[in-house]
Amino acid sequence: MSARAREIVTELLAGADIRTDGARAWDLHVHDERFYGRVLASGTLGFGESYIEGGWDCEAIDEMADRAARAHLDERVRGNLVNGWASAVARLSNQQTMRRARRVARVHYDLGNEFFAAMLGPTMQYSCAYFRGTDDLDEAQRRKMDLICRKLGLRPGLRLLDIGCGWGGLARHAATAHGCTVLGVTISSEQQAFATEWCRGLPVEIRLQDYRQVTGEFDRVVSVGMLEHVGYRNYREFMEVAARVLHPEGLFLCHSIGGQVSRVRTDPWIERYIFPRSLLPSPAQVTRAAEALFVLEDVHNFGADYDRTLLGWARNFEATWPQFAPRYGERFGRMWRYYLLGCAGSFRARTIDLFQFVFSKRGVPGGYTSVR
Repeated sequence: MSARAREIVTELLAGADIRTDGARAWDLHVHDERFYGRVLASGTLGFGESYIEGGWDCEAIDEMADRAARAHLDERVRGNLVNGWASAVARLSNQQTMRRARRVARVHYDLGNEFFAAMLGPTMQYSCAYFRGTDDLDEAQRRKMDLICRKLGLRPGLRLLDIGCGWGGLARHAATAHGCTVLGVTISSEQQAFATEWCRGLPVEIRLQDYRQVTGEFDRVVSVGMLEHVGYRNYREFMEVAARVLHPEGLFLCHSIGGQVSRVRTDPWIERYIFPRSLLPSPAQVTRAAEALFVLEDVHNFGADYDRTLLGWARNFEATWPQFAPRYGERFGRMWRYYLLGCAGSFRARTIDLFQFVFSKRGVPGGYTSVR
C-alpha cells in the first residue's frame, strides 16, 4: 500500500508541478514515508499534520501552496470518513453558538499578546493591509485603517461600533484621527485587556461580549475579520444585529476574507489547528444574508494584498521566534509557519480573496461615492 500511495501522491503533486525530493524551492523533501498514506487517508489535514510533525520540509511553502491551490489538489484528495462526518456535522448543527464561538478565542486569540505584538507590529492589525503607495507593512496597515474610516465617512461626534475589535487598533485610530466615540466588542479576554489599556484616556470602551448581545444605536458599524468566525447558519443574524443597531442614515462596513465558492465547512487543517469553527463566506452568502436589510453601496476586492501581508507577518515571526520558541515549542513553530505561508500561497493563487462591503440602510441620497 505504501508504494502505491507514494505513486498516487507523487503523481498528484506532479500535476501541480511539485516534485518530491526535487531541487526547486517549492519541491517537497519527504522524511517519513507514512506521509503518502496520510495524504490519501486525510487529505489536507494529513498533509499539514505531517509537516508540523516533521514528516516533510519545503524551502518555499508559499510557492508550493500557490501551485497546489491553482491545481485544486484539495479537491482531488478529499480525505476519509472522519472528514466526511465533520462536514455532515457542520451542515446539521450550529457550530458558532455563543458558547461554541468562544473556542477560537481560547485556542487562537488568547495565545499571548506579546507573541501577536511581535508578529503584527505596532499597529496590532491582524487583517489584510492595503499596499497602495507603500511597500512597508506597518504603513500599509495604517492605510487600511484610513481606508475604512474614509469609506465610513467618520468625523467628530459620530458613534462607532467595532464588532470583533481585536486589539483595539482601529478603535484607537477612529478616536484619535477622526474624533469618534467607539464601542469595541471581542470574545477574547487577552484582546480586551490589551485594547482597554491601549485606548485608555480615549472615548473608547472595549467589552468582552458576543456581537449578538450588543444593544444601542450607532452612527457607523464596522466589522474587520469577524465574519469568518460567524458561521453560515448565523450570517443572517449577524446582518440583523448590524441593521438593528445602525442609525437609519448610517453606514456599515464589513471587511472579510471570502471564498470563491459557497461552503459550509472550512479546510479541516485550519479548523483543527488555527481557527476552530471558522468558515470563509462567499460574496453570494454575504449579500444573501444582507438582502432586504441593507442597500449594497460598494464592494472592494484587494485580496492580492493579503499575500504580501502574510509574508510580512511571516518575516516578523521568523525574526522574533527564537524568543518565543522555549515557551511554545518546535511543533507550534512549524504549525505557525505552515499556517502563514500556506495561506499566503492560497491568496496568491486567488482561490480566496479579501472583500470590503459597504452597506447603507436606506441608500445614500444621490449615491455613494466609492473610496479607494
